Amino acid sequence: MKKILKRAFLLFLAVFSFQSCDDKDDVATSKDLQINNFIWRGLNKVYLWQADVPNLADNRFTDQNALDSFLKGYSEPEDLFQDLLNKPKSKYPIGIAIDRFSWIVDDYTVLEQELNGITKNSGIDFGLGRQSEGSESLVGYIRYIIPNSDASKKDIKRGDLFTSVNGIPLTESNYRSLLLNSDSDSYTLNLAEYNGSAFVLNGKSVALTKTILEENPILINKIISSGSHKIGYLMYNGFYAEYDNELNQVFGKFKTEGVTDFILDLRYNGGGSVRSSIRLASMITGQFPNDIFAKTQYNLKRMNTLSSSQLESLEEKFVSTFNGNAVNSLKLNKIYIITTGSTASASELVINGLKSHIDVVQIGGTTVGKNVGSQTVYDSPSLSKTKVNPTHKYAMQPLIFKITNKDNFGDYTAGLKPDYELSERARTLRVLGEASGDPEDDQAEPLLNLAISIINPKKTTTKRTQPEKGLTLPYFTDSKSMRRFGKEMYLETVPKG
Repeated sequence: MKKILKRAFLLFLAVFSFQSCDDKDDVATSKDLQINNFIWRGLNKVYLWQADVPNLADNRFTDQNALDSFLKGYSEPEDLFQDLLNKPKSKYPIGIAIDRFSWIVDDYTVLEQELNGITKNSGIDFGLGRQSEGSESLVGYIRYIIPNSDASKKDIKRGDLFTSVNGIPLTESNYRSLLLNSDSDSYTLNLAEYNGSAFVLNGKSVALTKTILEENPILINKIISSGSHKIGYLMYNGFYAEYDNELNQVFGKFKTEGVTDFILDLRYNGGGSVRSSIRLASMITGQFPNDIFAKTQYNLKRMNTLSSSQLESLEEKFVSTFNGNAVNSLKLNKIYIITTGSTASASELVINGLKSHIDVVQIGGTTVGKNVGSQTVYDSPSLSKTKVNPTHKYAMQPLIFKITNKDNFGDYTAGLKPDYELSERARTLRVLGEASGDPEDDQAEPLLNLAISIINPKKTTTKRTQPEKGLTLPYFTDSKSMRRFGKEMYLETVPKG
């Protein structure tokens, strides 16, 4: 009943309009200035790089009037937010930008939904690549279809290519407006094929409709037999806390079936809840009760306000129970993890955190490199959702902490590199979860197949990678990256200070 009521509620998105106060000398704070004050106050207190932004310094303004005078210079709260970030990607090029992941929204209901995997979505998870190196023309490729979505009922599957939307060719300048069009919930993908030298439309089209969709991150879970090895395989696409109990049940099955090896597929997992990542790591292991899994660190100003007990709580530890249930732990000493350039934040936390405790074999591509995380900040005295300002629905998702493993390593902003490198290819996007472990099997899903062949090598080989076959598309972006919260690592609760 709780989920039914929740989903019914999510169908109704509140819309608020904001008015500016024309009288700049009015003693009362205008609604827009309330928002601007909230932005400055929140970032001044919790922003990870508060000390590096001069306008966030505690002594920057002599009094509230001076601060208000500064804030009145911004008619759009979003502009103020961007100007108070530390070299944001909106203003600095790749390689120079420092803050790549902080966000602000004008409706925190939408933010809360997306952090729990709830979006307005037709059900296709896709990647976009350049049709050739340096080209502005793009081609999309379907990575997977979300079950129970509109796309799941249509003639479209993993590996299908598209070059146009509603008959308009996809380019670097129009892809967002075509694929994220907020004016219409319906659109048509025009499918294409590669003829050996170019992408050409094949005459097929698929009409899709966006609906409010709650994605279960547990896409595939199965047991694969390979020789004497009983391999548990899990494709996990997001760290959403509401599915932690279901995830624990999956591990209960793996435990009961006596799996000897485990492959965790995080290739499309952009992250999510730190709490969920700790629980997953505890399911994989189990032999490190109450040992440190990761360590968080806030800005210096905030760290100086924390008590000894609060500082101790910054050590994230393995758990043996949650939600009143025992963790179904496999107690593994080795794990195989599949990654790509779409693997980020909480996914990287699992990889890095486990490396302090067990042998982690990483297969696939280099990850995004997000070693920082966020928290939802509301306009309230405590910056939490308690006693939130009822006059607006603005909220922020700023970066507030850095995270390391038990050994204090967290320097992976360039990404975590695989031990066995193998890129996904548009022409070899085979059925997810299907593999034989035979290196010569062209019909097997390549990344999973490589993982199985490492676990159970059928012939001696010194090769570090498998031969790469098929069309390579210069990566441009993907559907999760196009969402504001597609690559998150966030805390549900933080120490007050």
